[in-house]
Amino acid sequence: MSSTDARTDAGATPAAARTDAVTDDIADTGPDGDADADERTGSDPDAGTDVADTLDLRLPDELIDLIAGQGGTDGQADGSAGQGTGVSFPGYEHAADRTRAHVPGGTSTALADDDLLDNIGAWGPVTTRSGVFQLVPVRIERDLSLISRWMNDPAVAAFWELEGPESVTENHLRPQLDGDGRSVPCLGVLDGTPMSYWEIYRADLDPLARHYPARPHDTGVHLLIGGVADRGRGLGTGLLTAVADLVLDHRPPCARVVAEPDLRNTPSVSAFLSAGFRFAAEVDLPDKRAALMIRDRALRALL
Repeated sequence: MSSTDARTDAGATPAAARTDAVTDDIADTGPDGDADADERTGSDPDAGTDVADTLDLRLPDELIDLIAGQGGTDGQADGSAGQGTGVSFPGYEHAADRTRAHVPGGTSTALADDDLLDNIGAWGPVTTRSGVFQLVPVRIERDLSLISRWMNDPAVAAFWELEGPESVTENHLRPQLDGDGRSVPCLGVLDGTPMSYWEIYRADLDPLARHYPARPHDTGVHLLIGGVADRGRGLGTGLLTAVADLVLDHRPPCARVVAEPDLRNTPSVSAFLSAGFRFAAEVDLPDKRAALMIRDRALRALL
């Protein structure tokens, strides 16, 4: 994976990913991209990890409709005290309604994301030291041009390798958006302005799980800071902290948030350390030697 820009595999084979973060403000973190979609249902059986396989379960439509109808009106998950700021981002007001993932068989359901990543679109905004921040799931028709422009920035392209026409970026996003919900691409919106790109993914269902002792529900984070003006001023650490907290607050089964920046990228590793991650190991990924960074739920009270 790259520093803090990351690629994530959501049921398709993306291009080789890098995980270098480019300072504590631009993080490139992405999956290896070394496996086909059908290999993403768990880690390598020879890797000795205790990773759970994904089961292809389908709820009856009547039950789905019933549960969806009982959802909260504020789009917030229980227990997210201090995160519901009531802020509405222009163009992103109904982000929670747009997290419907494609389910094999042709049915779209708002619960699809809940199965694997607990409906990121409903996590809501959170106040950070830099302003009000929210993860908003990507919509191709609204966000492709912006994300493609970021991918064509030389500092980003060096890690993501997605420079070129918009179709290149679209081919990276589509497998995630049309996949089973194990990877969700998001815009990071700060005080009403989209300024970063994130991929929140199930690390235990990703090829990364072959390279470390993954645990069920381990959740990975990939990030890039889009605008040049937002880099080099300390945003990376604060946003990494906020997103890790969001994951732990809204994903009760998740005990660890993980990342895998390039070991040579000292600023990126430093940003993760400052955000409460610990250096766990060096791991050899297909495209680099990475620093496995882990933030533990059990240590939150000590941070």
